[in-house]
Amino acid sequence: MTFSLGSTPRSLVKYNDQSISAITEIASGAKDDLVLIETITASSDSTIEFDSGIDDTYPTYVIKYINVHPQTDNKDFRVNFRDGSSAYDATKSTTVVSTQHNEGDTNAEVGYSASFDLAQSTAVQVLAEAVGNGNDECVSGELTLFNPSSTTFVKNFLAQTNNYYKDNFIMKFWVAGYCNVTAAIDGVQFTFESGNIDSGTIKMYGMKDS
Repeated sequence: MTFSLGSTPRSLVKYNDQSISAITEIASGAKDDLVLIETITASSDSTIEFDSGIDDTYPTYVIKYINVHPQTDNKDFRVNFRDGSSAYDATKSTTVVSTQHNEGDTNAEVGYSASFDLAQSTAVQVLAEAVGNGNDECVSGELTLFNPSSTTFVKNFLAQTNNYYKDNFIMKFWVAGYCNVTAAIDGVQFTFESGNIDSGTIKMYGMKDS
């Protein structure tokens, strides 16, 4: 099979003797490994909590936060975890890297964000800094929680978050950490530093063990 680029015929790209269509089918099949557990639509909520559905059914859970808009300007978007009690205060250690670039193309930075790290702390973990509350400003990203039901190992998590910083910046946060508890993690809570979560959609998926 060939296709034309100008007047020169070229062969269809193959990978391991498989055509592009076959590779597409593999990618499509991988999407089936994510099973939607719950969707929460925010509407002036002080917190968004996934307080059920996190158990040993799946080895990995993926939470996607989409166009989450703060009621109040210049507030950090944050997460915390529950380890069997009623409080979202699991002990955590984390590391954070961030990048930023402003709309005027006059400022760009990348660096280790030590001020947002936690070391054996029960405090909230910042996922995005100083999110703006303008009509078109919001934060989106995803958090992956690994083996939350283990009572042997720490519970690792990864998050990558993109947000509209209050002063017309694009800002990206990468957070890696673990909940250093022997109890299972059975809940995840999202908040802004202050003020409500004005709007947005947060979805939790279980990832099948393949």
